[in-house]
Amino acid sequence: MEITEIRVHLRNEDKLKAFATVTFDNCFVVRSMKIIEGNKGLILCMPSRKMPDGTYKDVAHPINMDFRKRLEDRVLASYREELKRSSGAQAVPAASEEP
Repeated sequence: MEITEIRVHLRNEDKLKAFATVTFDNCFVVRSMKIIEGNKGLILCMPSRKMPDGTYKDVAHPINMDFRKRLEDRVLASYREELKRSSGAQAVPAASEEP
């Protein structure tokens, strides 16, 4: 399975750093993956829903560690690229702001 597109939507919250949308094989999309700041660094959380007992259950998730690692590495790399792009865009003044 090929990861064909990753979109990262940055958030300005303490633990929640971004949401990610991942397209597989140009034909299947998984939305609402979360990039969270954990105790040991960034982690990728799969989309989930709250159960009646208050726990959360993943709606979609990788079924083997190799694919989970590949997915997490790609999404976190995209997150870092988006941070750089966002920081660079804020540092450059808009044309209307120039003297």
